[in-house]
Amino acid sequence: MPLQFHRSVRDMEIWSATSEGFSFVISFESPTGPGFHGRSGYLASWRPLHKNQAAIKIGGSPFRTLAEAEGACRDMAEHLAPQ
Repeated sequence: MPLQFHRSVRDMEIWSATSEGFSFVISFESPTGPGFHGRSGYLASWRPLHKNQAAIKIGGSPFRTLAEAEGACRDMAEHLAPQ
């Protein structure tokens, strides 16, 4: 099942999607301004849906564009999918 990202928080740049029992989140960070503060870019992470576990940052984050972050999440979803 392909990931379908949707905007999760109206006033912040946060997108989420679920697939095969995993949750994927992309958030935009910048050193200044509203929202999360950090290195500028799109931070992508994942975690199991039904376990009380911290999110795991996807390698390469932060990404320059939302499309790059979505692609990294899709690659991770394929990697995590049951064979």
